[in-house]
Amino acid sequence: MKVEKNYLLLLLFTCAAIFFVNLNSLPVNIMEARNFITAREMLTDGNWLLTTINGEPRYQKPPLPTWLTAFSAAIFGIKSVWALRLPAAIMSLFLVLCSYKFAQKLTSEKLYAFISSLIMATSFYIVASARAGQWDIYTHGFMVGCIYLLYLFFTENTHKYRNALLAALFFGCSFLSKGPVSLYALLLPFLLAFGIVYKYKNFKSRWLPLLAFLAVATVVSGWWHWYTLNFDPAAVAITKKETTNWISYEIKPFYYYWSFFTQSGVWTIPAFIALLYPYLKNRVSNKKAYRFTFLWTMLSVILLSLIPEKKSRYLLPVLIPMALNTGFYIEYLFRRFQDLKDKRETIPVFFNFGLIGFIGIAFPVGGYIFLKDGLAGNWLWFVLLSAALLIIAVFIFRNLFRRKIATVFYLTIAFIIAVIWFGLPLSKAITINPDYKPFSELHNFEEKENIKIYEFSGMTPELIWDYGQKMEMLNKDGEFITPAENRFGVLVSEESLEHFKEVYPNFKTEHIARYDMNPKGPDSRTHKTRLYRELFIVSKE
Repeated sequence: MKVEKNYLLLLLFTCAAIFFVNLNSLPVNIMEARNFITAREMLTDGNWLLTTINGEPRYQKPPLPTWLTAFSAAIFGIKSVWALRLPAAIMSLFLVLCSYKFAQKLTSEKLYAFISSLIMATSFYIVASARAGQWDIYTHGFMVGCIYLLYLFFTENTHKYRNALLAALFFGCSFLSKGPVSLYALLLPFLLAFGIVYKYKNFKSRWLPLLAFLAVATVVSGWWHWYTLNFDPAAVAITKKETTNWISYEIKPFYYYWSFFTQSGVWTIPAFIALLYPYLKNRVSNKKAYRFTFLWTMLSVILLSLIPEKKSRYLLPVLIPMALNTGFYIEYLFRRFQDLKDKRETIPVFFNFGLIGFIGIAFPVGGYIFLKDGLAGNWLWFVLLSAALLIIAVFIFRNLFRRKIATVFYLTIAFIIAVIWFGLPLSKAITINPDYKPFSELHNFEEKENIKIYEFSGMTPELIWDYGQKMEMLNKDGEFITPAENRFGVLVSEESLEHFKEVYPNFKTEHIARYDMNPKGPDSRTHKTRLYRELFIVSKE
């Protein structure tokens, strides 16, 4: 079996090993909880179009990722975190495979396409997004499909309508995943970079299918927004608030994103060197394609930097062209590293992969020191991870000294897979909270005491998700209601304790317990007040 004839199959297996294994190891985060709650209410309440979260309208984000999540939950179970995260993993696989086909078309080089796709599949934020039920991977995954088809549309003279209409469908799916985010951060810089490097040729023969693209893309993108605006006018205010937040919340300076290459994780140094255009432009195998991926990456960063609101996770679209760009540098090392004599070229390579090897060798001791308090019941995973990383590290050093950079590259991929397979189950060893008490246990208390429990002031998505169903809020648009029952339970956050006493001064209140879903105890710096509540029983006197 010739390896070069099976790159796509090998990429498929590698992505499966990275994206699909141990999907349920990490706790549900706040972004996921919002999505999962909406998916649950789609299944339980039938809110497929007028989407809700804890019974309230949830129109800030389009519903396509939540639909896919709900479909998976309907098949595998609404309580299965693996099932809820599965669509994001599949979407990530789609993104990487489309990127492989795009890179192959761009350069006609299968090895380069394979290298760049492996870099993409193992970049930090790609892996994190692939393994979490969030919106970002959907909008950018669909947009990569759109971009690949638009590239075919602009460079080939056959199947113009097919490519344009399929691209429009993927564009619409991207818009239905997170609005215009990927249009701005991924497609627009692609179109600009393509126009600068390759030019838009023979445009006269393409304007009719391009009009068809615009028409279909508009319909697919906009129908749900039209529906909510017409059938629930409250959506106007909610959407307006979300748009305002995008330019007024989490304000950061223009240069905030300019360490963007660090978000690729183990590829930080290669990604940075690949961005040194004057150094690499005459060393790559395809200078024109390299200039294109370089411009695409930089334009994406610049456009994102223009938006006042900035968060690290918003850099996800930059990692896509940056992986393609970094692939040119790694492919150059594949060809030339054996013969390189200039220490300015070799030292960064030895340092980057040597650091990975050092981590592997040091982990059995360093990992034990760090994790020893939580290893009870987790020893098997620790031994497997230590052995795997140690063996991989030895082979990394052995091949690095022999300058077999291709083998070192593939061993780095194996290193990441080992962390995902054997390391993620160890997350339980660092999440130790002796006072941990999940919200799901509230049902037993409600049944035992024959009471209904309310949330006093504000909703925390992770808590509502764990509770398993909607929870009524006593705070109704700033006004606090009094339940009709003579005796009821109230969950109160630490910040609201004084206000709680002021709202119900003439009621008898009895503190029952703290329900704490923090992964670490109260003594930890990461212990968050938003993840626990004090439970009171309130009785009318």
